[in-house]
Parts: sequence; C-alpha cells; structure tokens
Amino acid sequence: MKKVMLLFLTTLLVAVLAACGADKSGSDKTEGGGSEKLVVQVGTSPTYPPFESEEKGELVGFDIALIKKIGEEEGFEVELSSMQFDGLVPALKAGQLDVVVGALSITDKRLESVNFSNAYYKSGLSILTKPDSGIKGFDDLKGKLVGIQKGTSSYNYLTQNGIKDQDIKQYADISTTYSALDNGGIDAILYDNPSNINYITTQETDAEIVGDILAGEYYGIAINKSKTELLEKINGGLEKLQKNGEYEKLFDEYLNGEKNGFIEDVVKPEEVAVKAE
Repeated sequence: MKKVMLLFLTTLLVAVLAACGADKSGSDKTEGGGSEKLVVQVGTSPTYPPFESEEKGELVGFDIALIKKIGEEEGFEVELSSMQFDGLVPALKAGQLDVVVGALSITDKRLESVNFSNAYYKSGLSILTKPDSGIKGFDDLKGKLVGIQKGTSSYNYLTQNGIKDQDIKQYADISTTYSALDNGGIDAILYDNPSNINYITTQETDAEIVGDILAGEYYGIAINKSKTELLEKINGGLEKLQKNGEYEKLFDEYLNGEKNGFIEDVVKPEEVAVKAE
C-alpha cells in the first residue's frame, strides 16, 4: 500500500512539474511571438542611382529609404537582398522574395503575376547620346544602335514605335550601358530620365539628354500575390508618408529636390498600368 501511495505521489509530482514547465514555456513563446516583428524579404537591383545603388557595401537610395520608412510606419522589418534586375520579378513570383523595389514600372503584364502598391513616382524615358551623334529626338534613332537595360520598359517603347530588334542592344545593368555609350559601343540610350540626369550630373561624361520626355510611367512597389495583408500595410504606410511630409523629404535627399515625379494623392496601379508586350 505504501509503495502504491509513494508511486502515486511521485507520478503526481512529476505531472505537476511538467505542467508548470509547459506553462512557463508557452508563456515565453507567446510573449516572444507577440514582440517579434514581421520580417519582409525585399529584393532590389542596386544599379539604378539615385533610386537604388550600393555604397561601401550598403544598399542605399530613394527606394531603399522608402521601403524602410514604410516598414517603420507599419511595424515590420526589412531584410534586403540584391540580384540582377531581370531576375527580380521571377524571384518574387517564385516566393523567394516578398517585395521588390527597383524603380519598377507598373505594367499590365506585370500586374498579371504580381501585385503593385499604389504609385509612388511618375517617371518617363529620355534619350541620352553624344553631342556629335546627329540624334536630336526619337525619330533620329532609326538605323542607330540603341542601348537599354535588359528587362526594362525601354524595350517595349522602342519596338512599339518602329525600332527594329536588331538595332537594340540589351545590357545586364544600366552602368554597363552608360559605359558602352561613352566608349562608342552604341549610339544612344533610352532609359528613365531620373537615372539619365543622375548620370550626366555625377559622372565625367559629355553625354547629353535630347528630345522630349517619352512614355510617362509610374513606379510601384511589387508584392507577391499571396501577401495581400502586406500589400495593405505598404499602401497604408505610403499614404502616411505622403501626409506627414516624410515622402517629400526623400525627393530633397535623393533627387536634389527635383519633384517632376512627385505624387500627391493615392494613385492606384490599375489606373496607370501601361501596356507591355
């Protein structure tokens, strides 16, 4: 009888201690889980200053600062990774990334496979060429060799407006494209105007922008289609930044106060998506 009672008491004590341990562990897990921030995997291609570039091993630029500020407003952390520009959207679709920032134009084709935030910048394409090229506008590009960054909307604009594929040379990044122009490998570049302005104002080059600004396009933050709550957070954070003045400060810090691309109101992606091939 004593052995039975002793065994019962021992079993009871073990059960009580186990229950206490389980309660403590569960409390810690709940507390830790409640305090942990959402970590968002953000991809970019750091070859497009002033929107994204790499300085001393750190990713910097307008887009980088924007997504970080949105994260601060909405309570999530940003974990950045870099890759080739034309690999960003495929990585997003595959679920390797949650978000892509990269001066990404909102197009109908991209909207089929990814979600876009509301627009945060209105851009346009411009022609960059050498003073002695004889190129004064878009019509002069016919028969010339035009350089572009692979995977960008420049290709769509060129082919839709009569430039033959054989007269288009695509490069992995825009910095290589600029070098090709300065070295005489191509006759002109068709690319986003803010980047062209940044290049001729920060680098030693005699290249110049000619002709009109073409194909007004809007940039958006791309989000994996399964991350609908994250889309809401990013749109909410962007709107807060537009209202509290932090969005405007980015134009002063990264674009020298140039506000041609400034967006005051909510601009939904489906309203401004451009047609892409």
